[in-house]
Amino acid sequence: MQKRACAFAILAAGLTASPASAYTAYVSNEKDNTMTVVDTATMQVVKTVEVGQRPRGITISHDGKFVYLCASDDDTVQIIDTATLEIVGTLPSGPDPELFVLSPDGKTLYVANEDDNLVTAIDVESKQVLAEIPVGVEPEGMGVSPDGKTMVNTSETTSMAHFIDTGTHEVTDNVLVDTRPRFADFKPDGSQVWVSAEVGGTVSVIDNAKREVVKKIQFAIQGLRAETIQPVGIAITADGKKAYVALGPANHVAVINTDTYEVEKYILVGQRVWHLAFTPDQKTLITTNGNSNDITFIDTATDEPVQSLTVGQQPWGVVISPK
Repeated sequence: MQKRACAFAILAAGLTASPASAYTAYVSNEKDNTMTVVDTATMQVVKTVEVGQRPRGITISHDGKFVYLCASDDDTVQIIDTATLEIVGTLPSGPDPELFVLSPDGKTLYVANEDDNLVTAIDVESKQVLAEIPVGVEPEGMGVSPDGKTMVNTSETTSMAHFIDTGTHEVTDNVLVDTRPRFADFKPDGSQVWVSAEVGGTVSVIDNAKREVVKKIQFAIQGLRAETIQPVGIAITADGKKAYVALGPANHVAVINTDTYEVEKYILVGQRVWHLAFTPDQKTLITTNGNSNDITFIDTATDEPVQSLTVGQQPWGVVISPK
């Protein structure tokens, strides 16, 4: 108990590392229908923007000009101009959009529609639906291969990772993972897909060529019950050597060696850590902590928390400007 109190004191004081480089972070706050804009250099809130109802998934165009935001209870994806922070349009997302992924060429947005068991492919420029792809029950996690040829969706109730050919918009393979998969992330070389299972408490590593699970990573944190360790968000470094996994109500982020699949460290952050994102220089990782209404800055050189910053109510997703 004493160690945990000390760790939180360090987070509050921001004493452990140098500030992040100058980028802008955008945080979706699920409960109060806002997006918080954060300067990563000063680690301070720049502005709070009112958005649609129940904002969750969030990403940014590759040129950094537009933020795309899932307004889940409005059944739409909002387009926000990063220069003015004004909502300038919407995309036809389908019902209850939760998570999405932007293709490597920036032209197509793939959206998980939880209520309709569909993945919707949207042409960003024309704002037209290209395809509606039937998948398993309660789709959520979305990942796209670096070459843009394969998209992976996870279905929570079906407990599967669905591999979709982006050229034909057809499901080509279904891979069984553990219970309630929430997120999918490709390694930078495209060789593997990492899928978190919130209730199963594992991360499944799937060989992208063979379309089979080659490793299941488990977690154990001293003093915590196994059922509180619930993997959700995943972020893999650009060099492919480390993976960071948000462990939900365990209030920790796991640091994993991608060669050995061993957990090298657990980083204490805020309450119910949900999603995470790197700054473009990879020097800082930012986590969203839903129940403590804050985000945590992590120095990736030391894998130590630097500072926590209060944002809106129940921060859910985070994306960082590309430059």
